[in-house]
Amino acid sequence: MKKIKSLLLLIVFLLLPLSSFAAHGTKGGEMNISEIVLGHLSDDYEWHIVTYKDKEISIPLPIILRSSATGDWIFCGPETLPSNFYFDEGHHGKIYEKMPDGSTVRPLDLSITKTVAQIWIVVFVLLGIFSYCARWYKNRDEKSEAPGGFVGAMEMIVMLINDDVVKSSIGEKHYKRFAPYLLTVFFFILTANLIGLLPIFPGGANVTGNINITLFLAVCTMIAVNLFGNKEYWKDIFWPHVPFFLKAPVPLMPVIELFGVFTKPFALMIRLFANMMAGHAVILSFTCVIFLGWSMGVGFGLGLNTFSIIMLLFMNCLELLVAFVQAYVFTLLSAVFIGLAHKEEEAE
Repeated sequence: MKKIKSLLLLIVFLLLPLSSFAAHGTKGGEMNISEIVLGHLSDDYEWHIVTYKDKEISIPLPIILRSSATGDWIFCGPETLPSNFYFDEGHHGKIYEKMPDGSTVRPLDLSITKTVAQIWIVVFVLLGIFSYCARWYKNRDEKSEAPGGFVGAMEMIVMLINDDVVKSSIGEKHYKRFAPYLLTVFFFILTANLIGLLPIFPGGANVTGNINITLFLAVCTMIAVNLFGNKEYWKDIFWPHVPFFLKAPVPLMPVIELFGVFTKPFALMIRLFANMMAGHAVILSFTCVIFLGWSMGVGFGLGLNTFSIIMLLFMNCLELLVAFVQAYVFTLLSAVFIGLAHKEEEAE
């Protein structure tokens, strides 16, 4: 009986907040599923909480703009945006400025959007977690008992990533230089993925499903690989160990190897972005099917609703696994790419 109550509470927890997304995309009594899904996946200048009796309850986020016409800085909210600025729905709701000559331009936009706010929430969560763990270790030494509970779980995860991913991929000689970066990337992606699965504030933002975020993470890995790569790494790119006719007079293999410098971070970016975006889209689509089924009538939509609820619960459980797997894979591939940039030195 307790398991049934827990399952019902889980269903209510998932459906009630998500119903606000359905109401948010309903116009004239008709549900626009594509608008609901795309609205959830896109960034915004306010944090939508719930829609109650056709009234939207949202948290306005600070808008910070620099006018292209006057050079003045503008600080306002979504409801107090000056008349010469507007939200362009044709460009995913981004802010554009009307110039005196009638043209429109994109001003310098440093606004705290929903994605930015979610990133800061993730940062504060991580600071809280590791500050708590650091306090536990502060008055203990190597002779103390192993930690248990939450601190023990965190130590296990850190050792898993540090020993089995970073150290084994980069090597004993160089792994300490890159361990802080790779551990930070892992916990940032993992925490952002998990908080993004929460259907209510302060969760729900699709951080790792934003290609700008995954692009930045991929560029960081690209810099770590190429900036600190040894001479043998660059030699293998510009003068690889292949037959001479593949290197000169036509530099076929060097071009291919140089192209690989950019395709590796591109693959990191697309893999994380596509998997997390697809997961959020599928979950929200099944949620919309539930409310769409009820709108057709209880009898007609009963089977469809039952199937959708089961699939919704399954996808949420699957996304918990995907949240860890994607953080792990991004960190593993980053460590492998960094290790390849130092492989010759390790052999010496």
